[in-house]
Amino acid sequence: MMFLSSWSVVLALGTLVSALPKRECAHTVKESVRPPRGWSKVQPAPADHVIELRIGLPQPNFATLEKHLYEVSDPFHERYGAHLSKEEVDALVAPHSESVELVTEWLTSHGLSEGSMSRSPAQDWVTVKVPVSLAEKMLDTEYHVWSHEASNASLVRTTSYSLPDYLHEHIDLIQPTTLFSTWRGMKSTIHSSKAVQPGTTNNAPPIKVPTASGGEVDASCNTTITVSCLKQLYNAVDFTPSGKDGNQIAVTGYLEQFASIADLKLFYEDQVPAAVGTSFKVTSVNGGQNNQTESEAGDEANLDTQFAFGITFPTPATFFTTGGSPPFIPDIGTPTDTNEPYLQWLEFILAQNDPPQTISTSYGDDEQTVPVNYATRVCNLFAQLGARGVSLTFSSGDGGVGDGDPDPATQECFTNDGRNATRFIAGFPASCPFVTAVGGTTFVPEVAIFFSGGGFSNVFPRPSYQEKAVTDFLDKLAPGTYAGLFNPYVQAFPDVSAQSNDFRIFLEGEPVLIGGTSASSPTFAGFVSLLNDARLSKGLPPLGFLNPLIYAIGAEEPSAFNDITVGNNPGCGTPGFNSSEGWDAVTGFGTPNFGKLKEIVTSGKTLGRRHS
Repeated sequence: MMFLSSWSVVLALGTLVSALPKRECAHTVKESVRPPRGWSKVQPAPADHVIELRIGLPQPNFATLEKHLYEVSDPFHERYGAHLSKEEVDALVAPHSESVELVTEWLTSHGLSEGSMSRSPAQDWVTVKVPVSLAEKMLDTEYHVWSHEASNASLVRTTSYSLPDYLHEHIDLIQPTTLFSTWRGMKSTIHSSKAVQPGTTNNAPPIKVPTASGGEVDASCNTTITVSCLKQLYNAVDFTPSGKDGNQIAVTGYLEQFASIADLKLFYEDQVPAAVGTSFKVTSVNGGQNNQTESEAGDEANLDTQFAFGITFPTPATFFTTGGSPPFIPDIGTPTDTNEPYLQWLEFILAQNDPPQTISTSYGDDEQTVPVNYATRVCNLFAQLGARGVSLTFSSGDGGVGDGDPDPATQECFTNDGRNATRFIAGFPASCPFVTAVGGTTFVPEVAIFFSGGGFSNVFPRPSYQEKAVTDFLDKLAPGTYAGLFNPYVQAFPDVSAQSNDFRIFLEGEPVLIGGTSASSPTFAGFVSLLNDARLSKGLPPLGFLNPLIYAIGAEEPSAFNDITVGNNPGCGTPGFNSSEGWDAVTGFGTPNFGKLKEIVTSGKTLGRRHS
């Protein structure tokens, strides 16, 4: 194999540093997990299989970064909107020099040269490619091929790894080791890809919706969602973005989901005729492709790009396509493990000087399949982007209060801690307090859709911006409701919601209807981008991290959101939570009233009194 010869070069280079002193120190366990339900050990991992190890070094000043983040994101604070530069953020997350030196020394002691190490701009991540045989030696562990029956995914993982004692305080985590993630798109399998006939019409009278543009919405929007429907429903018909004020929007693509430019043309002809002849920029991360063969068009990618970019035209738009996806099939002899693409995208975007101000992601996984230290570090990466003025929206999930299975009857809601206890299953990254999680609605007037992911984290503490809204919601529950099935004292989600059913997209040249919170995230992101355009056109900074603003507006100006009070999100054998007045664990504060939000965020004034 060519890999073996290239590895020999690395070893040869390593001899140049072999004279460095080696520390003799016992290894002790750094992390140990139980394999998540549904994963089975198949066989020992091939010794020459290459793993790209990402080593996270501690960020001793992260608390200071978090303080800056909340100050620049708090609409009551004098620093609101004064986002940090890339250089300022990098300085705040940089590890101690001692950590850098000791980790480098450890890597060179195993024959790795400095040239084989890739470092993040802040030096808080070091990446090296090593064969399984060396990774097992470095980490005093054994890797195996694991198989996930439900998704047909295979991963090379271990359930425990160790480090020399002196390195424990200098390394937060190493992956891929204990992360068993299937990283799926949030597209409901119940409401997806239903073929429709071109030119479908509905001659019924408009539906009266007082908060909509002109107070009414086309009757056809009750069965088919278009860009026009969303702009009517969310009170944005009369707003056209500049397209020339520096505003940008982006969506992320993974798992070989390709966005078809030919389908986008048909979509624009059908719904956004002014955009015909335009397209989006494709940015490849880690060798990501965007193949344009008709049969390779992805429903997820087409949904995200067509609606996010259709709502915001003529705002410059980017599709990030990130290479690497499961499954790794061990008998094919795949030379390099490429099934952890998400960290690669985060490393890439954080290295950019001017990332798009609004980015939507419609992918995620069950929170309990993600090791706590990994979830924490990824969540902290989102905080870095927020501090720099980037708004991040994520789909809240399609399993209600249950796992990713959108059919409540077949969900398995058991803990991974060996107890197999019944427990509501949170989604990640939706449960991270530094992103905006978007739940789902349907129909006009809107109600919660049953698969809208929502509930409570099992990892992240509740941030102060959520305290009043979530406590008010919990106070409405009958005493003992779902006792033991969730922790009422932690981060809750979703934060907001948007339509998520029967979106008319074009796929392989044909119109289809598709649904899921995969639709709600790019939709809400589209309206956030319009708000950013309105601010930038007035010389104001972008909104950045949204949640402190959302919860302040929800308390001070609730009419800026369309409160959803009908519906629930069943799962785990229960009816789930109910939608209710104000924030709830099904639809958050509800869907956006763009006109009201624009008045608030372009006024240059605070929202009024501060809530304790």
